[in-house]
Amino acid sequence: MLKPAVNVMVKAARQAGNVILRNMARLDSLKVVEKARQDYASEVDSMAEAEIIRELRRAYPDAGFLGEEGGAIGKGRGGVFVIDPLDGTSNYLRGFPHFCVSIALVENGEPQHGVVYDPIRNDIFTASRGSGAQLNDKKIRVAERKDLEGAMLLTGYSPRERERLAPQLATVANVLTVAEDVRRSGSAALDLAYVACGRADAYFEAGIKAWDVAAGLLLVREAGGKVCDFRGGTSKLIDMSGRPGQIVAGNLKVVDDLQQRIVATGYAAAF
Repeated sequence: MLKPAVNVMVKAARQAGNVILRNMARLDSLKVVEKARQDYASEVDSMAEAEIIRELRRAYPDAGFLGEEGGAIGKGRGGVFVIDPLDGTSNYLRGFPHFCVSIALVENGEPQHGVVYDPIRNDIFTASRGSGAQLNDKKIRVAERKDLEGAMLLTGYSPRERERLAPQLATVANVLTVAEDVRRSGSAALDLAYVACGRADAYFEAGIKAWDVAAGLLLVREAGGKVCDFRGGTSKLIDMSGRPGQIVAGNLKVVDDLQQRIVATGYAAAF
């Protein structure tokens, strides 16, 4: 049974998903802004975030909010909802059907509840700290792969980190000597959800922000996986100030192998 907070978050995510789907018919006419180099937002992002906050406020009037579009709102008595209303905006604007809504309730820097909603596939990923992770109300676990041999990995090429592209590509080249593939899907939250349910073996990326990963990293942890930064640290992975960070996620054995290769190729030292 889902926790009461998760039920509210699911309702908010579904309502945001409805906003996203309704506007797919007018992608060519959407207002789009370039927040930073190759980092875009549309009016749909803002509308979806407003819908989420409106719904969450009904149940949690004293909560704070940290949204990708609206920034920090409120004091956060009882926790802060960390929101990415449309993770994968670039995909969405091109009609590429891979994007999601991500909501996490964070207390003292740690996610307590998380929801990732894929409106195209109608997939709802949910997790509560200490209570496991689910996909459409069924328990999920990370893949049981013992090492990187034959693994399918996910990554991202953040526009915030292009000056460090050389060591990132060195890491990709290194892992491809043993892994089956390294793929780029365009949505960090869905990448983590896919790792949590075993659709992918691991995920790594730099330049991520709290709203990109707060819900997803809880999904991975509650699905029996490990999440750390490029140097192997497992604490303070969510920076509520909005500073970018790095993340590696998967089962224990795959994450340890991948993280060591990130160090060996010099990618970790770039930060």
